[in-house]
Amino acid sequence: MTEQIIPLSVPSLKGNEFKYVKECIDTEWVSSAGSYVDKFAGEMARYAGTKYAVACSSGTAALHISLILTGVKEGDEVIVPDVTFIAPVNTVRYVGAHPVFMDCDDYLNIDAGKLARFCEDECDLITGGNLINKASGARIRAIIPVHIFGNPVNMDKIMDLAEKYGLKVIEDATESVGSYYKEGKYAGRKTGNVGDIGCYSFNGNKIITTGGGGMILTDDSEYARKADYLTNQAKNDSIRYVHNETGYNYRMNNIQAAIGCAQLERIEEFVDIKRRNFSLYKKALDGIEGLDLIGEPSYGFSNFWYYSLLVDKERYGLDWEELMKKLDENGIQTRPLWQLNHRQIPYKDSQAYRIEKADYYYKRLLNIPCSVGLKAKDIERVAEVMKDV
Repeated sequence: MTEQIIPLSVPSLKGNEFKYVKECIDTEWVSSAGSYVDKFAGEMARYAGTKYAVACSSGTAALHISLILTGVKEGDEVIVPDVTFIAPVNTVRYVGAHPVFMDCDDYLNIDAGKLARFCEDECDLITGGNLINKASGARIRAIIPVHIFGNPVNMDKIMDLAEKYGLKVIEDATESVGSYYKEGKYAGRKTGNVGDIGCYSFNGNKIITTGGGGMILTDDSEYARKADYLTNQAKNDSIRYVHNETGYNYRMNNIQAAIGCAQLERIEEFVDIKRRNFSLYKKALDGIEGLDLIGEPSYGFSNFWYYSLLVDKERYGLDWEELMKKLDENGIQTRPLWQLNHRQIPYKDSQAYRIEKADYYYKRLLNIPCSVGLKAKDIERVAEVMKDV
């Protein structure tokens, strides 16, 4: 193979990143006390449309702190998607609570219809507005909807159910910076700006990156104050180092935040490129029997962070694993759907409610190259390999 490798998802750092990082180094403000941390949080809040934003070390840290803020306690249960990266599920266990897994819809997001049936048929709403799981006797205190691969969750239905059953909503928007709602109650609002708290991630493969890092978004001043307190080691007196609660070293440093400021300046450009390349893929793959890209829901505008391809072996001739191998042999990186979380060893005994579609997509889905730096010729090359095999 002589052709250059086409990676799955790598960042683009061709804006003001070097300029801002050099300023950090020149001024020697490289820790979490630098000015770019507050600047990045402020600009992120303005972009998302929330009153407050607190920068932290990762999307996982943002989710962990959010569970604490919303009062999830040991022995509680939290509804989570079966189809998601494992991070939100793990954070439920960090606070001593237990996950209840929910199936996905045709956009890979949590199935709001099944969630409604679960709450109605499998739970009791007792005095005080507490939702109790009949199977376990535990209180269900929160739900974590995840905007999978950038496609907005149907938050109209999720928020209605949360209000009806007294659930807190921690919106995992770690994959969906730049996505928003086109219609419904939240039309014009960005993902991460609907639930009680929203969480972003800036991992190296996300649409904008700080190399690693996250953000907690909220309109609640007390949530914001407590998030800042907990992510900074719960420091009550910064001179005498007095700590009245257990805190966490979940701080973002100034260099990361400087990169984040430069990346955020280009977010609209990045989203435009992602959407244009999705259209190019659609055109290039048109007519290849058994290969279909997952689009966006009618109510939402997706950042198309990942391009998810459904591979139908009966019509195409290969399954996703065989196609992945052929693409890899041609220097094209791909990635399948995560292992379903109810099958992960730490969660094999957790409750999973009517998991059906998740298994369907797990057996068929392959994510194909989606970097912002992807060129039309790269897309043509990917499509040609798919046609040839």
